[in-house]
Amino acid sequence: MATRRARPDPDHREDPTVTDTVYTLPDLPYDPGALEPHISARIMALHHDKHHAAYVKGANTALDKLSDIREKGDFSTIAMLEKTLAFHVSGHVLHSLFWTNLSPDGGGVPEGPLADVLDETFGGLPAFRQQMTEAAATIQGAGWALASWEPVAGRLVVQQVHDHQGNHGQGTIPLLAIDAWEHAYYLQYENRKTEFFDAVWNVVNWVDVARRLADARGTATT
Repeated sequence: MATRRARPDPDHREDPTVTDTVYTLPDLPYDPGALEPHISARIMALHHDKHHAAYVKGANTALDKLSDIREKGDFSTIAMLEKTLAFHVSGHVLHSLFWTNLSPDGGGVPEGPLADVLDETFGGLPAFRQQMTEAAATIQGAGWALASWEPVAGRLVVQQVHDHQGNHGQGTIPLLAIDAWEHAYYLQYENRKTEFFDAVWNVVNWVDVARRLADARGTATT
């Protein structure tokens, strides 16, 4: 998801100790048409190749501009750049999560510890699914519904994220994401966004979600 690069110093002498993170666009883990009929190939291709790519480019551009203002000592644009960086990096992270949360072999019901957590916290999969869907459907503007592990209380929570970075708890670890931005569904579902959210459950990769839960709880096995 991210690599490292060295930046030259102001005198153009390469200094390998001065580095910035460079974000890169991950490949889709399946063909763009693999999730049809639930999500069309056209949407998946545009979503990944254009929208996600734009967040990657925006994150790298913000990093470059932050490096420039540090070198110049002029922090007059720091507030704007920090906000821009948070927006684009969060968009990149959530889209990277979203792709692996979906699978042409997905759907069905979770098993094992993940199923147990859903039972304990929400009373089962149907209640969890309804809360996630409602969180996605009632966002004002653009955003995400996230199922995240909250490590302080040691519990699973549903969060309604505004844009990519707003209105969620600090320290939570995202496990499952539903994209509620219009670009995720409009070309296929138009204004019927709840149909898209319902369709997503047919391709949820519960194996990926269970693995992320085990990692977050520190119970993953090798």
